[in-house]
Amino acid sequence: MVNTPSLVDLRLFVDVVRLGSFARTATESGMSPSYVSKRIGILETDLGVRLLHRTSRRVSTTPQGEKVYELARGILAGVEQMQDALVNEVVEPQGRLRVSSSFRLGRNHVAPAISLLARRFPKLEISLTVLDRPVDLLSEGFDLDIRIGGVPEPHLIAHRITQCNRILCAAPSYLERHGTPTQLAELSQHACLVFRERDQPFGTWRLVGPRGLESVKVTGALSSNNNDIIRQWALDGHGIIRLAEWDCAKSLHEGELVQVLPAYRWPVDIWAVTTGRLAESAKISVCVNFLRDQLTHGPHALWPPGFAPNG
Repeated sequence: MVNTPSLVDLRLFVDVVRLGSFARTATESGMSPSYVSKRIGILETDLGVRLLHRTSRRVSTTPQGEKVYELARGILAGVEQMQDALVNEVVEPQGRLRVSSSFRLGRNHVAPAISLLARRFPKLEISLTVLDRPVDLLSEGFDLDIRIGGVPEPHLIAHRITQCNRILCAAPSYLERHGTPTQLAELSQHACLVFRERDQPFGTWRLVGPRGLESVKVTGALSSNNNDIIRQWALDGHGIIRLAEWDCAKSLHEGELVQVLPAYRWPVDIWAVTTGRLAESAKISVCVNFLRDQLTHGPHALWPPGFAPNG
């Protein structure tokens, strides 16, 4: 009989797959590697399946583990949204609210959503800062960071806005000249457009595919620390890019970009990151829930009409 798994164990399993290591997961969660391994073992016993292939050098998902990973992400997202929805705001939010985000996400989606938020709650004074580097909410005085990717800081609380993956894309003109890779290892023979990200070492792409978590070293003649520049170079046909689904959905639909190696992706959910729980601040709670609604269903949603994320 399959036992009901613990939400804590599901979250640990998702983190192990995301980080590709029991040791890194233990460091991020403040636990010992042996305890993390023990909890994953209990989860496998509860579910009655083997979830991970373990070697001395890497951790990868089994076919059953891959299914559990995708389902667990959805379960955890639902629990977080349920918790946030139960926050009861008894007064109209007011006061100063400092928000940060990355350039492209902030400019194209967060900023117009905040414009609507300001009209809904006129007593709020909202400051939005966009920058392509990690922020320290405490030292820099931000109330909220709308972030792409993981949240490694143990003292912060992450509220999921939406699930998302990065996928590999290239312009048809590039693929016509250089061919389309059919295996992950072939990326080393292609021009890849890379930039320094918040959660990844420069020039190394981590991807989850049929064999679980894999890493590949990529190079190319063009690189930048600005994602807008990298994206335009991809559209100009200079190489292969690893881009968030929400950021390339329109270009894929219009044929400006073509997905490459569709069996591979890298989870980069979008989070609203705070220093405290939503129940502790009416203005932060209202902002997080409003942005979640607007970025998933509003007129400035991340997903264009007809595009299903993770689909």
